[in-house]
Amino acid sequence: MSVLDGLSKSAELKKRLIFVVAMIAVFRLGSHVPTPGVDASVMTSFFGDQDKGKNLFGFLNTFTGGALSRFSVFALGIMPYITSSIIMSLLQTVVPYFESLKKEGEPGRKKLNQLTRYGTVILAFIQGYGISTFILNSDFNGQPLVVSPEVGWLGFRAMTILTLTAGTCFIMWLGEQISERGIGNGASLIIFAGIVSDMPSAVIGLVQQISTNDKSGIEALVVLVIIVAVVASIIFLEVSQRRIPVQYSQRGGAGGMAAQQNHFLPIKINPSGVIPPIFASSLLMFPATMAQFISLPWLMQMKDSIAPGGAMYNILFVALIFFFTFFYTDIVFNPVDVSDNLKKYGGFIPGVRAGKSTSDYIQRVTERINVGGAIYLSVVCVLPTILIQKLNVPFYFGGTGLLIVVGVALDTTQQIYSHLLSSKYQGLVKGVKLRGRRVQF
Repeated sequence: MSVLDGLSKSAELKKRLIFVVAMIAVFRLGSHVPTPGVDASVMTSFFGDQDKGKNLFGFLNTFTGGALSRFSVFALGIMPYITSSIIMSLLQTVVPYFESLKKEGEPGRKKLNQLTRYGTVILAFIQGYGISTFILNSDFNGQPLVVSPEVGWLGFRAMTILTLTAGTCFIMWLGEQISERGIGNGASLIIFAGIVSDMPSAVIGLVQQISTNDKSGIEALVVLVIIVAVVASIIFLEVSQRRIPVQYSQRGGAGGMAAQQNHFLPIKINPSGVIPPIFASSLLMFPATMAQFISLPWLMQMKDSIAPGGAMYNILFVALIFFFTFFYTDIVFNPVDVSDNLKKYGGFIPGVRAGKSTSDYIQRVTERINVGGAIYLSVVCVLPTILIQKLNVPFYFGGTGLLIVVGVALDTTQQIYSHLLSSKYQGLVKGVKLRGRRVQF
């Protein structure tokens, strides 16, 4: 069944996709609404000048879809929510109270979501204070960025904090609505939309560099080859699997002989998906953002060292990718539960005893896969970024952005096909009366 045929036959899927498009349109519209009290044109020039250095602002601006360069009401993006989610996930593994909430089922999940939202507000408030202070004390070629130190009865700093915090909370709500009423993960799709929205201007900037002889056609071709190669590698590795053979014993025929059916347990080469780079980026951006607004000498050195593209940033980035690859995989994939389910339904791995031996075997396989997956994520996220910066590309669209775009696109496409398959089987059984068979003992 093709996607177009499925859309024509599945009203529910069409409704969900239209809802996703509408929510992303709202997000993009809000990205162009400026924060009160600033000069939008001067602000764009200021952040555009900052962006030339491929520093923190360029990195943040990519994830917010240009909202930071325009200093819109969505300037902070969804990163405070992601950072709060990371902190809450870590607390669930080290604090007994949060661990008990995780085990309470739906009530505990609602409580954790509520605490995550509170954390988002706190982080957005802190970041809003930092960036409002920085903007208030900055100018561009002698022109002040803030045209009015007071907005109504509130000062610029207070108004900016309230505006940016409210904008982040609204984006958080949009993401939750997309996850619940649309297709795919809402937070990931919002980041995806922000990155993709920068692509047309990036292509135009590259063409302008070629037309003004600032960059040769060969250099542009090298950049294009790098992007195509990275995309192809991501697609290949994201759909790759490590298949563990599994056999199920079933009672056969009149003779009562046991027949074995061969199956396999698929484990993705990158089971954690795009979560490690997103988590690692958001954690690194928060301290870098705070250091950006404080003029202490040692903090300025730290800011330079942990800016995107710096040696210390790349080292910390790779370390966090490795950590979150193992951490997130342990959360979403439990070898003990897989082993118990295999034993419950009569399945076993050839040459491995059921029970603890099976779970230990699956754990060893998963750990080895995680090492390869973390290396793959590190290479994809770090190497293209370094090469693109060396070639002076007029946009910040390195391996992290490519990984997120391709990963989210693949995941959303898979969910669309799953929904189409589910709708197809529902249509087959619709109106069919199933008669149960009495079992005699």
